[in-house]
Amino acid sequence: MKHVFVLMLWVSGLSCLGQDEAPVPVWNNKLDIRVEGDWLLHKPPVNAAVYKSADGKDVILYNGLVKRVFRIQPNVVCVDFRNCTTGQQLLRAVKPEARIVLNNKVYNVGGLYGQKENAYLLPSWLDDFTAGDDDFKFTAYTVSQLPPFLNWKCKTWASNKKQPTGKLLSFTFESSLAELRGLVVKVHYELYDGIPLIIKWVSIENGSRQSFALNRVVNEVLALVEEESAVVGTPEQMKKQHGIYVETNYAFNNAMRYDISDQTTHWKVDSLYTSQVNYYFGTPCLLEVYPEKAPGIALQPGELFSSVRTHELVMDSYDRERRGLAIRKMYSTVAPWTTQNPIFMHVISKDDDEVKNAIDQCAETGYEGVILSFGSHCNVEDTSIANIRRWKTIADYAHSKDVLIGSYSLFSSRKISDEDDVIDPATGKPGGAFFGNAPCFGSTWGLRYRDKIKYFYTNTGFDIWENDGPYPGDVCASTTHPGHKELSDSQWRQMEIQKELYHWLNERGVYINAPDWYFFDGTNKIGIGYREVNFSLPRDQQKILNRQNIYDGTWEKTPSMSWGFVPLTKYQGGGPEAVLEPLSKHLPDYEQLMVQYYGAGVQACYRGPRLYDTEATKQLVTKTIGWYKKYRDILNADIIHLRRADGRDWDGILHVSTQLKQKGFLLVYNPTKEKMVRTIKVPLYYTGLSTVATVREKDLSQKQYTLNRNYEIELNFTIEGESYNWFVIE
Repeated sequence: MKHVFVLMLWVSGLSCLGQDEAPVPVWNNKLDIRVEGDWLLHKPPVNAAVYKSADGKDVILYNGLVKRVFRIQPNVVCVDFRNCTTGQQLLRAVKPEARIVLNNKVYNVGGLYGQKENAYLLPSWLDDFTAGDDDFKFTAYTVSQLPPFLNWKCKTWASNKKQPTGKLLSFTFESSLAELRGLVVKVHYELYDGIPLIIKWVSIENGSRQSFALNRVVNEVLALVEEESAVVGTPEQMKKQHGIYVETNYAFNNAMRYDISDQTTHWKVDSLYTSQVNYYFGTPCLLEVYPEKAPGIALQPGELFSSVRTHELVMDSYDRERRGLAIRKMYSTVAPWTTQNPIFMHVISKDDDEVKNAIDQCAETGYEGVILSFGSHCNVEDTSIANIRRWKTIADYAHSKDVLIGSYSLFSSRKISDEDDVIDPATGKPGGAFFGNAPCFGSTWGLRYRDKIKYFYTNTGFDIWENDGPYPGDVCASTTHPGHKELSDSQWRQMEIQKELYHWLNERGVYINAPDWYFFDGTNKIGIGYREVNFSLPRDQQKILNRQNIYDGTWEKTPSMSWGFVPLTKYQGGGPEAVLEPLSKHLPDYEQLMVQYYGAGVQACYRGPRLYDTEATKQLVTKTIGWYKKYRDILNADIIHLRRADGRDWDGILHVSTQLKQKGFLLVYNPTKEKMVRTIKVPLYYTGLSTVATVREKDLSQKQYTLNRNYEIELNFTIEGESYNWFVIE
């Protein structure tokens, strides 16, 4: 049984009751020391913990990398938010712990009042601050081991199969107002081991006999320090906060990037901050996190609401690569399913024999999965006995060959019916979705679609689901759909349905390719970012464009979080110069396209009816997959971006790891027709090597190099025209 500590604070008497079996330790200033070493290279020696101050006034979250302190008398408020690596104080003023809008009235959760200077906060001021009469008041807190967000089941290769560890701190609040009696608000903080990350979320339980209109939940309000000043300028013109990276699990925009997909991060001005440099008080230094169009729900008696989960990652650098490494570390830590990376092909099939042939070819060449691509003959919405029996037989056949099987399924970009489609609030008619017409997930059809997916995967044993839509949170003005009440709750309720399905699949070991940013809710992979019509261009152009896509798409995503594309047959137009079929006629291009993707650790959708057509093609595919599997661990490790492909000179990437035998793996390409000889500086800091590196070229000759003071080596290499080279670093 997990130990949970509960502290009750009676607001009237300020007396504390606790459980002796799991006491919260008292903070000692000797704990507040700078952790030596780089957390991106080695796990810090300090684990996440929750402490209380000696005087009982404060509760402290600390893991050696980030520290957050809460004053709990006379109400809870954050008074210290520090980057322990740099020593930077992120906080300049106190704000409420959360803010909720109930029945169109605004209520603060926690918070204290009385701060006059809002450019900085001194601990000596805190005892003079007071609580608001109408605010939700702190009543208790609990501390426990961090539970897994999802009970993830992993059935494929993954570079990290461990759930994260840490501490969960939850503050409970209630209101003294009669109209809010029975509502219990909890503010939750998750602190993780080994990473400067805190996840914050809010839950609201309706223990009354009445329903409440829950119009908005602002689950984070932070008065953060500004990092530059401007005497004039609008908030839109000024840069936003750099000392902290914020991401929630409520993002969608079909952009294949989080920053554009984000729906919840709002940088605002602070009217109380009257000493700021900006003449019009327009500095965007007040962070609020909430979905703009949600939840808008009627919170029913007995219902428990959970807000979006805000991931707050403290940054110690402005360097793009280091910031990207930190974000990638966040994904692999808190969403380890994103490190799954099975080797799959996209088969185009007209009948069962073509699927079985693809399964056979996968088994023979080392591929690990077959996905029935769009345009194939698998219909996962058909739950008839005959269809289920048919695909279970094929799934059993795939499993007998140790091959996973999955299918594509379209949700958006289709019209179902006037009764089931999204209703445009502007016209009151079907339409207005991101792609014109689209079904509403809360419609009768949408709910049946969810149930059909669950039924198909339960009864066939399929392992992979490629979900094309829903896309970017379409709102729906229908008042007759059973899954939502009206326009105001339509986005939130549809997202709940969608996320529940992703959770369900994730916890049953189904691998999910999804078109949008649902990683924190159980999906595994997203498109790396490409223009589909580019795959109708000649293969030489595709090779350079693909390397550009890989380079650009892995700054914030790990290699395993993306898929690319290789059209074995005609796709989006183009002639014979665009495709690889017949495969045996284009072996050099086929090989390099595989090396580019597998060498980056990025799986591509090899879309066609087969992987090989001759024995020579089979040997090529088998050899390349064998090469990838030999170096699979390091090829799925973090990428350091060296030079972007431009068609004029060499380009390349470097994989790095401090934990593996292979500390680095360098791939360089020559897009020109002439042999190329180059000397480059290879940065090895993130390999963990500090003095000497052994470099082996293509498993052949090896040479020792001494690192300079910038942790670099100078490497000479040769690449034949329109070819590549690779090096292993130990």
